[in-house]
Amino acid sequence: MHHLLSDEQLLLTVVKLLKENKKLELEHLLDELQPYDISKIYTNLPQKFKTRFLFHLNNHTLADVIQGMEDVDLQYEILNKLTIDKKGEVLNLMDNDDLASLLHDLPAEKAHALLKEMKHEESTIVQHIMKYPEETAGRLMTNRFVWIRNYYTVSEAVEKLKNFAEYAETINYLYVVDENRRLVGVVSYRDLLLAESNQKIKDVMYERVISVLAFTDQEEAARILERYDFLALPVVDENNVLLGIVTFDDMLDVIIKEADEDIEKLSASGKSIDFDTKASVAARRRLPWLVLLLIIGIFSGGIISYFEDTLNVVVALAFFMPMITAMTGNTGTQSLALVVRGLAGQEPDRKAIVKLIIREFFVSLIIGVVLGIIITLIAFIWQGNMYLGLVVGLSLFSAIIIGTLSGTVIPLILYRFKIDPAIASGPLITTLNDIFSLLMYFSIATAFLNKLL
Repeated sequence: MHHLLSDEQLLLTVVKLLKENKKLELEHLLDELQPYDISKIYTNLPQKFKTRFLFHLNNHTLADVIQGMEDVDLQYEILNKLTIDKKGEVLNLMDNDDLASLLHDLPAEKAHALLKEMKHEESTIVQHIMKYPEETAGRLMTNRFVWIRNYYTVSEAVEKLKNFAEYAETINYLYVVDENRRLVGVVSYRDLLLAESNQKIKDVMYERVISVLAFTDQEEAARILERYDFLALPVVDENNVLLGIVTFDDMLDVIIKEADEDIEKLSASGKSIDFDTKASVAARRRLPWLVLLLIIGIFSGGIISYFEDTLNVVVALAFFMPMITAMTGNTGTQSLALVVRGLAGQEPDRKAIVKLIIREFFVSLIIGVVLGIIITLIAFIWQGNMYLGLVVGLSLFSAIIIGTLSGTVIPLILYRFKIDPAIASGPLITTLNDIFSLLMYFSIATAFLNKLL
């Protein structure tokens, strides 16, 4: 019944069992919980109970709890509360990629001290992973997979899988290597279940193996995993030697991280800002973009000032300025979001890009015509001047085309020059579109000035 308890009730129950020293009941409760739930309990426990709580967790659970945390300081705190022997055992059990990430984020002397607590073999593997650049497949891979040779029988492969099930990070696939550890095939657990026990692996394996190089960008690896619906992806070197695998859970983290980064860039907020970020830090991270946008925005004021005579003669034009600029920014941001999302999911060729631009142009024509007609009628009925309606309608029509095309073309140009298209942030395109739309609006109004009087 423990799974029905709320987070607060779980915490109170754990505190009560710790106070009463009911070891068996506490361990039974913890056995039913996921590592995430255990980490939440630890985080919210009063300080005096934290060390005692940790010693009720087995080494495998501790490894899962630590590697599932995002706060490096909290991870290091837990490790420091363990005895030297227990700390070494937990470090050895942690997934190579998660441990490499933790050590990378720690100061060099702390990372070196933790590496010394580990088995030499495990320490060497983790240090090897840390040599790969950040955000590459090599940095995310683990060596905890099951490999077999093509002359194994199915029963021998199943027996090896059973023996290494606890060690392997995933048992969904067995990777077939030759005498030089080159990747020559893959067989799934499902294939093994359906095959005859005396069949040779070479007769049931797939020889066309989808893999990535260790230096492949993590986002590209995530795309491949998603494209083929794999649960894991082998990582090889330039000679096709199997180095490790990246698993679906790691790729899910990558996808979420990349999406968060794109959102930050689209909102021009710079580096990550969350609920816990200090006001001074948040302001410092957001100011550079906003100062740039402020300077660009001054041009909008310059345009209004340049057409001051037109505005003085026809004051009604001022009523429609916010609507014109807002609609241009909205359509530009819509197109920008569509393009950035599309580029994140595929590698478009020239034909696809041209097709997208043409499609967005026709979309802007349809939207521009519909909204242009609507605002023309509203302006005419409201102000009683058909020419004013035409000026506002034509301006909105033109502004929507400009906004849509800028939101489409600018990120594509940045992508062409190997710049992250998300940098073409919503506020930047909105500000640029304000300038274009106001220029268009007052230019059309000035052309029709005699008819507006």
